Amino acid sequence: MRVVLLNSEPIDYTIAFANGLASHVETTAILPKSRYESLSDWIDPRVRVELLDWPRTRSLRNPAFLTCLTRRIRALRPDILHVLSNTTLWLNAAVPFWSPPTLVTTVHDVAVHPGDRETTQLPGWGARMFARQSDHLIVHGETLRSAAAGAFGKPATQVHVLPHPAIRRYADLAGYLGMTRRRPADEFVVLLFGRIFAYKGLQTLLRAEALVGDALPNLRVVIAGRGDDPQMAAHLMGDPARYDIRRGFIEDRETAQLFTDADLVVLPYDEASQSGVLHVATTFGKPVVVTDVGELRATVEPNGLGLVVPPRDPEALARALVQLGKNPELRARLGKNALDWSEGQNAPCTIGASATALYNEMINRRRATHPKG
Repeated sequence: MRVVLLNSEPIDYTIAFANGLASHVETTAILPKSRYESLSDWIDPRVRVELLDWPRTRSLRNPAFLTCLTRRIRALRPDILHVLSNTTLWLNAAVPFWSPPTLVTTVHDVAVHPGDRETTQLPGWGARMFARQSDHLIVHGETLRSAAAGAFGKPATQVHVLPHPAIRRYADLAGYLGMTRRRPADEFVVLLFGRIFAYKGLQTLLRAEALVGDALPNLRVVIAGRGDDPQMAAHLMGDPARYDIRRGFIEDRETAQLFTDADLVVLPYDEASQSGVLHVATTFGKPVVVTDVGELRATVEPNGLGLVVPPRDPEALARALVQLGKNPELRARLGKNALDWSEGQNAPCTIGASATALYNEMINRRRATHPKG
């Protein structure tokens, strides 16, 4: 079986998925040169990587790019062409020329998250059209499966659940560099990491910190990532001196250090599908507190990765912070569960085996319905 992976973003998911797949099947990844050239050392050498000059959405070079891309796909003659996100607008125009490979598309988010300014820059019809042109869709949980089937007009038999793999490269980087905790040992460090947009529950976290009060005198809240400015909601903070805010893009080394320093990773989202941050935290053996949105409960609770609280509930989040802040034994147990899960059930290689089995099923189904195709 020959599989071609095609994607621009999300980068960390693409690398983790390709690496996990490569140990099971012949894998080629066609990727934007500008985004992946500097990350080539993190891609398994068993993955055949083809880097292309991938134009921006508004570029007039897109037709020429699509012609080149189509030629490469046809030359590779894949059995499966798996597009790892349905948000690249111009690819819609090339799909009719890619036949006959089975086209599989991963849909990370069925609907745009509230306040996600980056995703809303792209027209929603583009993502919907690409999903509808695909033979099969992959989502990261059962609730998303039914939502995707309805949103994209797909029968349930063409929408499949494949878990998001652990994202290992930051933990591997920390190990390679011999990173150790830089924070004072007596601090209880809570990390909110990633794109800080409205749906990420920033205000819920700030209100929870204020409610904690003196119950955790050693609490330190680290907020790191691009997006909204947390200082705009400074009036919600209980003690501004507790905060370490780092705005903008976070480089890989700093990311690795932030997760190394953290005692707890918090995902207080108002709304979500799944979270790549969760799949970074587990590789560091960090417990999490998540809200009961999307697939977060279904991921965290059965695997003992952390605590689950209702969304938009600062009181419940504050109680969870205090519970974990005062109980290092509980944190250690949840953290061990998280690390074991990231290296076993949710390891990229494990997810790659599941993907390979799913691809075989798709190919056999296509042969049964199109014996000459």
